[in-house]
Amino acid sequence: MAGRIEGKVAIVTGGARGLGRGIAAVLAEEGADIAIADVNVAEAVETVAVVEGAGRKAIVVETDVTDSASAAGCIAAVIAQLGGVDVLVNNAGVVGGHLGEAVTEEDWDACFAVNVKGPWIMGRALVSHFKERGGGKVINISSIGGREGVPMFPNYTASKAALINLTQAQAIDWARYNVNVNAVCPGLIWTDMWQLIESNASERMQNAGERVMFEQFVGKLTRLGREQTPEDMGHAVAFLASEEARNITGQSLNVDGGIILS
Repeated sequence: MAGRIEGKVAIVTGGARGLGRGIAAVLAEEGADIAIADVNVAEAVETVAVVEGAGRKAIVVETDVTDSASAAGCIAAVIAQLGGVDVLVNNAGVVGGHLGEAVTEEDWDACFAVNVKGPWIMGRALVSHFKERGGGKVINISSIGGREGVPMFPNYTASKAALINLTQAQAIDWARYNVNVNAVCPGLIWTDMWQLIESNASERMQNAGERVMFEQFVGKLTRLGREQTPEDMGHAVAFLASEEARNITGQSLNVDGGIILS
């Protein structure tokens, strides 16, 4: 049985590990060949093995999404090696190194450079190719923190809110080219990003430690009472990348176990 995006080519930024690897794995299971665009080449090779294990092609393109030349080079490399691009998943993201009042200007600038400027640069580099192909799909990975502000993470949540706004603007601008642009807003996923948050919190909060703060959030916030997984996000992305979602654009889908109801 053919997958939802059989024979398509998808770029997953930040696909070397964590959320990006889970998304790449599901897209491969749904029939896509995958280009992993990441600065972390060593771990991206491990994602290649996951994709190839699903019977699909995979390549790694070392890419800095905050740099226009690097993004353009990525697009050119994927077209040359995989024949074209049908789907762009802007997953690369950072949370910054500090929390709350300790957030620095560097933390703020890093979040906006990677989480907002990066998707803008990648989309801008790719849209002319989509025009030539008669359409395409862009899925930006935002966050429920972009739907409602979250204490201690002002730089991160503000950048993810900006990404939702960018998603809407791109959807309007590129609709005439038959390009669908949507966002997925993950809830609580145990990734390297959350490990950093726990590490920072343990320095500030008594009895904090690995997964302690995370488990508290899951227990208090999710109506379904369970954490989300990278694969959950992958299934949402696969749907939005498929023809089943051809009339969905400019939307932000919460995949959060019922934390935010909208």
